[in-house]
Amino acid sequence: MVESAQVATRPKEVKGARPASQGAELGALAKAQLSGALRLVSGEKVDEVERYADPALLAAGKVAILSLEGVQHSFGDRWKARKAEVFAFAEQVLERDLGHRGVHLRVSDTDFFIIHPRLGRLYGQAACLRCLMEIQTHFLGEATHAVRDILQVTRVSNGRLETEAVDAERVEALAREAGPDVEPYGPSGLGAFEEEPDAASQLVNRWTPFVASDGRTLRISATLEPVYELKGFTRIGFRMIRRVIVVQSGEELTPEQVSALSTADLLRADLATITRGIDRLKANSEQQLSLMVPVSFSSLANPRGRAELVEPVRAAAALVKLGVICEILDIEGVPQSALTEVTSLIRPLSLLVVGRVSTPTANAFARVAGAGFQALSFECPHSSQIGDAEFLGWATASVNAARKAARSVMVYRAGTMKRAGALASLGATHMSLDAG
Repeated sequence: MVESAQVATRPKEVKGARPASQGAELGALAKAQLSGALRLVSGEKVDEVERYADPALLAAGKVAILSLEGVQHSFGDRWKARKAEVFAFAEQVLERDLGHRGVHLRVSDTDFFIIHPRLGRLYGQAACLRCLMEIQTHFLGEATHAVRDILQVTRVSNGRLETEAVDAERVEALAREAGPDVEPYGPSGLGAFEEEPDAASQLVNRWTPFVASDGRTLRISATLEPVYELKGFTRIGFRMIRRVIVVQSGEELTPEQVSALSTADLLRADLATITRGIDRLKANSEQQLSLMVPVSFSSLANPRGRAELVEPVRAAAALVKLGVICEILDIEGVPQSALTEVTSLIRPLSLLVVGRVSTPTANAFARVAGAGFQALSFECPHSSQIGDAEFLGWATASVNAARKAARSVMVYRAGTMKRAGALASLGATHMSLDAG
């Protein structure tokens, strides 16, 4: 249930006798609320809001409130019957304008919490204003004094957002310059003023950390590792390496523990990984040929999961020259018919569809043969755990078995050039060198 934003009417705030000092404090609080300087966050949204309330973003002026109070007041007694429709349209407008580029959350009966991490303060506020004007015009036929309902958040504390008015004249002017009919992130929209990634903008990842279904708070870290084509030993791009960390303890989950997460948690981890990878690509001035994107089978097998993954995968593809390579994880034990269905669905988005095998045995490769994978991938044993002679025996068996199941064989974390040469001679087609 969403709390009312009017602090003066909340029973727990005014019930019973209070000392004079507390009464004065409450009176000041109510006045601050009514003047727009303070907003209250719905109880179930407090943790989510505070997760994004980084001081760097607040100091940069990139956190705002878009209020629907103007629509609420115009509707009067009809607000209760119409507000679900208003919220749905507002969500549609904000999702279109922000997408994966930022954050929007409805935090009260009228307020949306918004972050435009790659737009400067004024341009971000102007983007908010354009959205609000579209919403007001849709429901009221016109947008009058809409800028009054755009507020800059200056502080977040215990579910209360301290705000201040924006520079109305300058924000309105910027919104008018962009025009009402242009794509918001097209060449003539406000996205033309996107900033280079900075420390503040890279703090926003709407998918991480998150509270898993078992109650633990999980954080996703993603790094990029170079991948080489072995025939000419040329770099084809990077692969994303995902780490899932329990925030409370700092413990990193093993691959087996990650695979055991719920379908919803795996989808959040996939989305967080891709978003992290996109940020890292944007921070790299050199455009890469391709990017390997790891995605859990359960996320792709679920229609809702596939729908949520399409946009970030396409966003990643737009940052590289040739496109993305989708690497499907957790495929062991999945029926071949289900694997074939997923590989056929994901192929239009991907240069190659790769199947990641966690335990590279002959039986594991045989079970995924014929499932539509154009390549199979797996990791080498850690270099400290196996000598060169033992490595050669392991590599011979693994690569030979993988070649029977797929045209290309990708072997990660060879550790040394000597081992990379051995993999090439055995018929592996791609590799990464990092020892891990």
